[in-house]
Amino acid sequence: MTAILLKSPEEIEIMREANQIVAQALALVRKNIVQGISTLQLDKLAEKFIREQKAVPAFKGYRGFPGSLCVSINEQVVHGIPSKKVKLREGDIVSIDCGVKYKGYYGDAAITVPVGTIDQDTEKLIAVTRESLQKAILQVQSGNKVTDISTAVQEYVEKNGFSVVRQFVGHGIGQNLHEPPEIPNYVRKERSPKLMPGMVLAIEPMVNAGTADVRILKDGWTVVTQDKKPSAHFEHSVAVTENGPLVLSSGTED
Repeated sequence: MTAILLKSPEEIEIMREANQIVAQALALVRKNIVQGISTLQLDKLAEKFIREQKAVPAFKGYRGFPGSLCVSINEQVVHGIPSKKVKLREGDIVSIDCGVKYKGYYGDAAITVPVGTIDQDTEKLIAVTRESLQKAILQVQSGNKVTDISTAVQEYVEKNGFSVVRQFVGHGIGQNLHEPPEIPNYVRKERSPKLMPGMVLAIEPMVNAGTADVRILKDGWTVVTQDKKPSAHFEHSVAVTENGPLVLSSGTED
């Protein structure tokens, strides 16, 4: 098992700066989510902003991914590729996942946003996914275990009649975009790492309206629900401190 890297307070401060760039990029994209805009236009807006902050889009070129954002609409769960052909429509929901590299460290966060008016069931899906992340963050306490985070998400999501995606999980983050430990949104049977001050976790519930089953499209990236029902995704990068959770990417909800 690869070692979990603990960050110093100075490193966490740089990661907070990186994540604040992410939060501001997401806020900018959110403002521009309107009917008729293409997902590539949103991507270009975010990339321009990120580079103006002297940061680099973390996803662009990552294992060959072509975009600065992952833009996933309706039944798309994560890793949607930005496209000039794909335009947002009234009633869609769109999940925006954004990462940056800044001063050698990564930031990563995600939001799900409605396009205009959406139906009540889909509103509930977004609300429950966002709330499950908040409940997960409350478990980021020194001495707790990763499984406490997983339990908080799974119990809340399933109590509300939705399902959590199992094939994709949250992760540690630092000088690499993905570091140990994995942060599943469901309870696994194996031993779970203990949370210690200096750990930084990208916690990201992916919640489906229907079953948990997903598949990857032929583009090799876009993950969709098997039953074509909508999915929502929220993510924060959170540091474990002696005084509880420190949400480095706070501000994405503004």
